Amino acid sequence: MIKKISKYSHPVIHHLMDTEGKEETRGDQDDKQAVAEIMARCFTPTLITNIPWEGFRFVGHEIRIAEATDCYGAVVWPSALVLCYFLETNAKQYNMVDRNVIEIGAGTGLVSTVASLLGASVTATDLPELLGNLQYNISRNTKMKCKHLPQVTELSWGVALEKKFPRSSNDFDYILAADVVYAHPFLEELLVTFDHLCKETTIILWAMKFRLEKENKFVDRFKELFDLEELSSFPSLDIKLYKAMKKNQRSA
Repeated sequence: MIKKISKYSHPVIHHLMDTEGKEETRGDQDDKQAVAEIMARCFTPTLITNIPWEGFRFVGHEIRIAEATDCYGAVVWPSALVLCYFLETNAKQYNMVDRNVIEIGAGTGLVSTVASLLGASVTATDLPELLGNLQYNISRNTKMKCKHLPQVTELSWGVALEKKFPRSSNDFDYILAADVVYAHPFLEELLVTFDHLCKETTIILWAMKFRLEKENKFVDRFKELFDLEELSSFPSLDIKLYKAMKKNQRSA
């Protein structure tokens, strides 16, 4: 199965191929199999178009995502694929139908698109310079296909949160986040944003790639405010998938 998709140019595949030839444990084999199943949802365009795009298959739909190589937020990173796969394969336990969902750091919009196709009422957020591509991707992949029209809006972490998302009116059932922790100087603002958007019963589903010590430190800080549960792990990708709820409100 790995060889079948190894021609795909996604960096995940290159990562998997780099580990081939090493002695594998049963856990390694299970990890590779799971990652291969996720990456099998990707496909490459058969025709060259003016706008470069990557293809993905989730929720019975072909999703075409326009990317850009000059911006971190305009690329589909592996954590997004992990989160999409989880949402689809755990749709009964984490039912998105008619749920109020917000994605922070939505990037290309793949995760928000999948959540919308699963029946959620989605608000996709990111920095202002990313909203054009984000809106384009979500609109082209959800038009006439979703129960609720997804919304796209600006959200700069830690900035004017009460003005844009008043605590009194926040009613999010789920917060989705994929690869929002990396080498940027806004980790404290990210934590504040998580805290602000959460209500008593909000569930955070968060896929995270561990690259540097900053990621571990952020998880430690995150645990001060939230109960954190590891749902799954993909060691070959250095990615973990977490579920979290606000600590003080959950225990009240």
